[in-house]
Amino acid sequence: MGKRQVFFSFEYNKDSWRASQIRNMGKVDSSSTFSDNEWEEVKEKTDKKIKEWIDSQMEKRSCLVVLIGSTTSGRKWINYEIEKAYELNKGIVGIYIHNLKDSEGKQTSKGSNPFYQFYIGDKKERLSKYVICFDSKYKLSQYVYDDIKENIEQLIEDAIANKRTY
Repeated sequence: MGKRQVFFSFEYNKDSWRASQIRNMGKVDSSSTFSDNEWEEVKEKTDKKIKEWIDSQMEKRSCLVVLIGSTTSGRKWINYEIEKAYELNKGIVGIYIHNLKDSEGKQTSKGSNPFYQFYIGDKKERLSKYVICFDSKYKLSQYVYDDIKENIEQLIEDAIANKRTY
C-alpha cells in the first residue's frame, strides 16, 4: 500500500515548525494537505473561502491528523476540520507534538485533548472516547521525533480502520 494522503490540522502560528518536522519525515503522500504556502494564502480570505478550501482538501484525504500543541484545542479552524472529518467519515487521529522543539529549540507544555469537546451520536458521547491521541513516552525532542516517525503510518491506518466504529 502506498503512503496515505492525509489532512494535517495544527495551530499555524505556534506549531508550523513542529508540523514541518512531521511533514519532512516522508511518511505520508506528498500531496497531503500541509502546505504552509497554501495556508498563508487561505488565511487572508473570508470565513466562507476558508471553509471551501478546507472542504475541498478534506474531500481528497483519507484521514485527519491533528497535531496537538499547547493551545491547539478549541481553535476555530481546527474545530471545523475535526467536525468536517467526522461528517465525511474520515479517519481521525491526534498526535501530541509539544515535546518537539520549535525554531528556537524550545519545547512547550502539553495541550488539552481537542476531541474532548465534541459530542457524537444520540448518546452524547465524547469523540475523545474513540479517537486515539498518540503521546510519546519520551521527553527529548529527538526521541519524540523518532517515536512519531516510527508510529505515524500505523496510527493513520488504525484511524482509517476505526472510523466506522463511532
